[in-house]
Amino acid sequence: MNIVVVLNKPAGITSHDAVQAVKKAFKVRKAGHAGTLDPIATGVLLVCLNEATKITGYLSDMDKGYLMTIKLGESTDTYDSEGAVTASVKDYSVTQEQIEEVLKSFKGEIDQIPPMYSAIKLSGKPLYKLARQGIEVERKPRRVRIDKLELISYNDPFVTLAIECSKGTYVRSLCNDIGTALATGAHVTGLVRTRIGGIRIEDSALINELPQKTNALHTIDNALAGFMDVLLDGDNFRKAKNGNPVNIINLLNDYRRPLMELITPEEKNIYVRLKDLKGSLFGIGKVVKDSIKIERLFN
Repeated sequence: MNIVVVLNKPAGITSHDAVQAVKKAFKVRKAGHAGTLDPIATGVLLVCLNEATKITGYLSDMDKGYLMTIKLGESTDTYDSEGAVTASVKDYSVTQEQIEEVLKSFKGEIDQIPPMYSAIKLSGKPLYKLARQGIEVERKPRRVRIDKLELISYNDPFVTLAIECSKGTYVRSLCNDIGTALATGAHVTGLVRTRIGGIRIEDSALINELPQKTNALHTIDNALAGFMDVLLDGDNFRKAKNGNPVNIINLLNDYRRPLMELITPEEKNIYVRLKDLKGSLFGIGKVVKDSIKIERLFN
C-alpha cells in the first residue's frame, strides 16, 4: 500500500500523533508526514505510507494555503493561544481599512524571522527546547513568498485571513509581525491548512473516516500531479533505472522541447515524473542544466 493519505488533522494532537493514528488505521509499519502542523492547527496533513515516504520532501516543498484567525491586543511567547501573554494593548482603535493597508506590505517576497517556538535546530537542538528553558537566540531571517493575504472578516478583536504562501513560511510569525505593524500585538487563535500544492481540504478525511474514504487516498503519481511527465524509452529508460542522468537532447521530441524551455541560467528546482512507455511511474528526476538527474527510484 504505497499511498498518500490526505488527512484533516484535528486540533489538539501533534503531527506525529496523527501519523501514528493513520498507521494504525491502515495497519502499516512505515509512514511519514509532509509538512508539520502545530497542535492548535487543523486541516491538510499529507501522510505518506511505505514507498510514498520517498516523496515527503517534494510534497513539503509545495506552496500552501491557510485560513488563519488572529486576536489583536495580545502578544504571546509562542505567537499563538497556547503560549503565555507577553504584552497586551487595551486601548487601540483599528479599522478594516488600516488592516487591509498593513496586509499589502506583507505580500510578495519578504524576510521573515522564525519563531523561537519552532523545530529549527541550533547545534542539533530544536529552538523550542531552548525557548522552554527561557533562552532566546538570534535567528537568521528567511526569504519567503506571500502570494495572497486577504482579509476575510474583522470582528474586533478577531481577524480572519486567507493566506497563500511558499514553503518555509511561518504563519505564526506572519501573525506576530502583522500585530507589530498595527501597534496592537496579535497571536493566532485558529489555523486551518486548506491545501498543499494541488491537494485541497475538500478531498481530505478525518481519522475516523479512514481507511474507507477513498477520495482522500492518492497514488504517488497523483500526489505529484504538479510535476511534468517524461516518458523514457530504450537506452534512456535503462540509464534512468540504473540511476544515471539522461541528456535532454536524447529524449522523445514531445518532452525535449518543453524541457529545454524550462532551462534557465539560475538554479531552479524543476522536478519531473519519470515513466516508462506504458505510463507507469518509476522515479523522480530533477532538471540540471541539459540533463535530468535521477533523484528517486521506486520499487
